[in-house]
Amino acid sequence: MTQTTRTEHDSMGPVEVPAKALWGAQTQRSLQNFAISDDRIPVDLIHALAQIKQAAAIVNARLGVLDDSRRDLIVKVASEIAEGRYDDQFPLRVWQTGSGTQTNMNVNEVISNLISQGEGEPLGSHQPVHPNDHVNRSQSTNDAFPAAIHIAAAAGIQHRLLPEVQRLSETFAAKSEAWQDIVKIGRTHLQDAVPLTLGQEASAWRDQLGSAGKRIEAALQELYPLPLGGTAVGTGLNAPEGFADLAATELARLSGLPLVSAPNKFAVMASHDGLVNAMGQLRLLAVSLLKIANDLRLLACGPRAGLAELHLPENEPGSSIMPGKVNPTQCEAMAMVCTQVIGLDAAVAMAGAGGHLQMNVYKPLIGFNLLQTIKLLTDACHSFRVAMVEGIEPNRSRIQRDVEQSLMLVTPLAPVIGYDKASAIAKYAHEQGTSLRDAALELGYVNATEFDRIVDPAAMTHP
Repeated sequence: MTQTTRTEHDSMGPVEVPAKALWGAQTQRSLQNFAISDDRIPVDLIHALAQIKQAAAIVNARLGVLDDSRRDLIVKVASEIAEGRYDDQFPLRVWQTGSGTQTNMNVNEVISNLISQGEGEPLGSHQPVHPNDHVNRSQSTNDAFPAAIHIAAAAGIQHRLLPEVQRLSETFAAKSEAWQDIVKIGRTHLQDAVPLTLGQEASAWRDQLGSAGKRIEAALQELYPLPLGGTAVGTGLNAPEGFADLAATELARLSGLPLVSAPNKFAVMASHDGLVNAMGQLRLLAVSLLKIANDLRLLACGPRAGLAELHLPENEPGSSIMPGKVNPTQCEAMAMVCTQVIGLDAAVAMAGAGGHLQMNVYKPLIGFNLLQTIKLLTDACHSFRVAMVEGIEPNRSRIQRDVEQSLMLVTPLAPVIGYDKASAIAKYAHEQGTSLRDAALELGYVNATEFDRIVDPAAMTHP
């Protein structure tokens, strides 16, 4: 019969592990004890932990607490994990110990077993590299796991999310430029207001995203300082002098991020305020995107019984029963993503406040929600831009008709003839179903020349 399991050992005794699995006893215990949902620790966090193991091995050897041969073995295998070559060997759920210890050990065990396999030793032998004594040297889960969240989140924001937000902002900038001469009716309280240009309206969406990007960039400054080197509670027990600074420098080299060692490890280990702040700025981006999505689907509602000022790309049929119906599906998808992000942020805020003394035991939740948010917003911004925003076209005839019918064009008359007379013109025009011009002339408040000079919709957009 084919052997289906092997016996591995940890400090609590023997554990049966699937024969071909590269993880070990502590990972297997977690699989058995925390079969909660299908939510797995994000691979980005695993890759960041692998980078930490790589950097730690290099620095430990430099400081004389790890021999060069083991350093080279750890560095080789850890770099392969960081590249995503063994993602299937990290099966643990998010809902585990609040420190992330089992995931840290999952990485340690896989590195140890890959090295054993490569050196012709049995899986689980911990030869020639031990998961705790060598891979985890000068570290604790309490500093390594949050450091991995910092690195993974900073990389995701810097390399993926912010560029996508910038591209979306630039697309709105192009629309704003193209639409700068299209005069339309503004709306406040969902009621007719004075004119603006469609380009001015789009400029608001452009700059909302630009401001959101700047706030997120500012939040990154709190993610670059790493707790690595604080070990269990922030004192650095069992880490050689100089480890923290050298490890941060090495991680900066490996990741391409401006990482540094946090000056006060107690602060970034006892609380995760920097992560909570970053999540809060992502929530604010979601708030902006939800406002923009709602604006666009309102302006595009119709095509005949709504505002219908914008034509959105027609990507797919919108109804299983109503032939020809097309819906603003990209707006709807974005709205759901943004609503989800707002909920994820609420959980992170509660988690950040839930720590006690030198330890916050919500680390996996914080890391999971933060990284999920980065991916959701990155993907949603890309889809929103490519499948909708780039293809939006104005409905010029509808926009012009609404401008011509608007009663709020009476507004610039108020400083000339007084608010009460201007109100009377608007009210008379509405009641009689006539134009503002005809109402003004019939009431005798202005002559035709004065009206045409003062009531100029285009001039109202640049007073």
